[in-house]
Amino acid sequence: MKKIVLIVLTVITMTFTTEGAAQHTNLERIETTLNYYLTGLVNNDAKTLTKAFHPTATMKWIGKEYKEVNAIKGLTEGMDGSPHEEKIKTRVVSVNIAGNAASAQLEIQFPTFTYIDFMHLLKVEGKWKIVSKIFRTRQDSE
Repeated sequence: MKKIVLIVLTVITMTFTTEGAAQHTNLERIETTLNYYLTGLVNNDAKTLTKAFHPTATMKWIGKEYKEVNAIKGLTEGMDGSPHEEKIKTRVVSVNIAGNAASAQLEIQFPTFTYIDFMHLLKVEGKWKIVSKIFRTRQDSE
């Protein structure tokens, strides 16, 4: 009886270890994708930023009214490869993974305001890509 219990516990442990390792690998790959976005944004580098997005990804926000554009086009217009002169702090607030889908919350802090980004990612053809982005701008006075 002890052998059976030990075998069952070993199989359960191996299953959790394998799932944990897969999640860890997915997390690392998602962080790589998010860093393409953050690095590209901070450095005004369209080529790097584009690596993070699926070609049909959308970007949505509310200013005076609801807006929706292709994320790559909206984010890369005007990028010239010159890093921003002001100090910008970036951080990944959270990442949630469910199989081949994930969401992430990011903050990009400029001297007078912060972008709060909510990204949705899918594992497309083995690579994690941002498929949609919604964001809010928070002024320092808030």
